[in-house]
Amino acid sequence: MRDPLAALRLMRTVERPEQVFVRGQGSWLWDADGRAYLDFSQGWAVNSLGHSPNVLVEALKRQADALINPGPSFYNRGMLKLASRLCQVTGSDQVYFLNSGAEANEGAIKLARKWGRLHRDGAFRIVTATHSFHGRTLAAMSASGKPDFEELFEPKVPGFAKVPYNDLEALEAAVDEQTVAVMLEPVQGEAGVIPATLDYLQGVERLCRSRGILLILDEVQTGVGRCGALLAEELYGVRADIITLGKGLGGGVPLAALLARGNACCFEPGEQGGTYHGNALMTAAGLAVLNTVLEPGFLESVREASNYMRDGLARVSRRHGHGPLRGHGLLVGLPLIGQEASQVVAAALNEGLLINAPQSTCLRFSPALTVSHSNIDEMLKRLNRAFTLSKNKVAEV
Repeated sequence: MRDPLAALRLMRTVERPEQVFVRGQGSWLWDADGRAYLDFSQGWAVNSLGHSPNVLVEALKRQADALINPGPSFYNRGMLKLASRLCQVTGSDQVYFLNSGAEANEGAIKLARKWGRLHRDGAFRIVTATHSFHGRTLAAMSASGKPDFEELFEPKVPGFAKVPYNDLEALEAAVDEQTVAVMLEPVQGEAGVIPATLDYLQGVERLCRSRGILLILDEVQTGVGRCGALLAEELYGVRADIITLGKGLGGGVPLAALLARGNACCFEPGEQGGTYHGNALMTAAGLAVLNTVLEPGFLESVREASNYMRDGLARVSRRHGHGPLRGHGLLVGLPLIGQEASQVVAAALNEGLLINAPQSTCLRFSPALTVSHSNIDEMLKRLNRAFTLSKNKVAEV
């Protein structure tokens, strides 16, 4: 049980349930009262290897014993090793490490505008998508097409044009001489797990090449194995000029990356920085996560677990009159028909299952990439009960 007075000291930026979590292992969390919860949210796809995986815990222990943060203006081994490995496996030329996906997207915006000054006569406008989500820094919010952001913290940063997602004609019409880049999520997570169509994303890449502008892919949620490939761009057969990573890269600790290719690598000293950027502790964590995801058979196991989970979710969804499912890999959205997502999430919590609702008509599932079949089976049982409980409560009212 939480301390009500202590809870009042926290700024009320999110509605939290009363549980106070004290321990986690794999797909499970325990609260202060000793109750276990099956976690199929994993911090909104942050804990890529689950809660407190041994490989991450040991990497953090070793690094904390040796060096935590020498400062961003000095090299450290973790920074160099992770940079080399990440660029090698993604086919990127340079990387910059940050604390969060929002910061990485902010950095991508800066990098694109710098490139526009060098290579496109000062062009600075970036075309993004309606219902997109790129983070909560001011420029990232300005780039986002999330409706809830429209009236917040005005005036926003100028220079963003928003067009409907999966509409290539609308995007092409929005590109003009002042356009420097197109910035998209391969899967719109906050919009309800909406994937880009193959024709759309490939068409966007061709458009960027023909118009001489940059393609930026926000893979903060979709990257690092979440969609069954190291990067979601691989599923579409496209190649971005700039990619942002976050969430799963740190496996639960604050780490993000800004990747660039070709002449998009144009930052110079003094143009980007941050006190904790690239620190030894976080990059050691990132290297442990990345090496695990790249182990032989790991991504195949993610795809296999995805198929198993999707088959089970489809059965439960049909039983209760919902669906069809959306998403890639272990990032799955379940659209609801005739039920409120927040009520199902609350009922699931009562059943000891943690899921979340990015939209009022959609549930999102983002379990650990290491999730087992038995964990999935247990999730399906609890979800089925949550659907029934939620319906019964509505009927009683």
